[in-house]
Amino acid sequence: MSTRHLTSLSPFTTLSKQPLFPFPTSLNLFSRFPLSSPNYSSFSASVSASSMASEAKKVLVPIANGTEPMEAVITIDVLRRAGAEVTVASVEKGLQVDACHSVKIVADALINDCSQMVFDLISLPGGMPGASTLKDSATLKSMVEKQAAEGRLHAAICAAPAVALGSWGLLKGLKATCYPSFMEQLSSSATAVESRVQQDGTVVTSRGPGTAMEYSVTLVEQLYGKEKADGVAGPLITRSNHEDEYLIRELNSMQWTFIDCPQILVPIADGSEEMEAVIIIDVLRRAKAKVVVASVGEKLEILASRNVKLVADMHLDDAAQSSYDLIVLPGGLGGAQAFAASEKLVEMLKKQRESNKPYGAICASPALVFEPHGLLKGKKATAFPAMCNKLSDPSEIENRVVVDGNLITSRGPGTSMEFALAIVEKFFGRQKAIELAKVMLFVNP
Repeated sequence: MSTRHLTSLSPFTTLSKQPLFPFPTSLNLFSRFPLSSPNYSSFSASVSASSMASEAKKVLVPIANGTEPMEAVITIDVLRRAGAEVTVASVEKGLQVDACHSVKIVADALINDCSQMVFDLISLPGGMPGASTLKDSATLKSMVEKQAAEGRLHAAICAAPAVALGSWGLLKGLKATCYPSFMEQLSSSATAVESRVQQDGTVVTSRGPGTAMEYSVTLVEQLYGKEKADGVAGPLITRSNHEDEYLIRELNSMQWTFIDCPQILVPIADGSEEMEAVIIIDVLRRAKAKVVVASVGEKLEILASRNVKLVADMHLDDAAQSSYDLIVLPGGLGGAQAFAASEKLVEMLKKQRESNKPYGAICASPALVFEPHGLLKGKKATAFPAMCNKLSDPSEIENRVVVDGNLITSRGPGTSMEFALAIVEKFFGRQKAIELAKVMLFVNP
């Protein structure tokens, strides 16, 4: 048995400790928004008369072809968890965009449909050429300029601070950060700093995919206050101390093998946790694995747990015609329930186990899919904290990632990056995983 770990993270910086907007009281997310509660609506022509709707902050997240999917989806997911009314707007001609790493996202609206709306926050994801397309959108430029002029919160991550906000002249005299390769460009339009997250006045900037969770929680704090931000971060199982090394618990070590490149199946369904799915897909495709995203439902488009619309590559029945070096399940209550009810998927997983080939799951899926179908028999595993009482062997549940031979499990959205990197490490080696973690800014470059 061994405990392995990667290099450490540096702390992120937020200049202002005071929220930009008042927040009356903290809410317990589990009591008010339990796992079984309906998802938030992301775009609506009318405003609900309920007190929740009246308290909700309005947020715009524009996306384009070439947008970094982790940065977009993590931001949307976290802000919706906080109760924000998030509109995902395409700056392309259609609603569906082809994000980086062949992740397909369907927006709620076109940017021109949002031009007359007032938002408490506009947050720009990075990724290239997505950030350039955002910059070239006259409608978006006008909206963000008005946002700045009226003193409302605006933010950007990765390439977008330099490529969009900086080029629009919105960072003059401000401290800002961005992806390392764009720092020189940023320095011509702002005081460039290397903070993981930087807030200066009504502007928040951040560095890349590996800082997106911290960035998103900071946006919650600016909209709703620190107490609410802490309440959102807790259930995410975010890392509390970014100076500590993150750990991978491995038992019964075995070599994971493949021919040419790993063939990996990632099933998705209505109710799948979008952060977990997108992080897994994105990271594994960065590592040059061949990832097939398969819909367990009737349609290729699925509505994830926080109303993000993702499009699969194919249906599960078609994906089942091939064999895989790894089958890995994202969590999300509705998605896990759909997986458990899919005879085809359960059959594939059982064959994977019988063949001693790798399989894995995160969040609710170890407890709701693997445990009832005997896929954890004789294995150590972890799961989302609220689901761990369903595991017959809870001896390793406190670990963020557990590898037991050909099985890998993890806890939740905030452990998804470590989970994906552990898979990379098992297939490609520790050095490859560390290099990838540095590129994504999950660890110091």
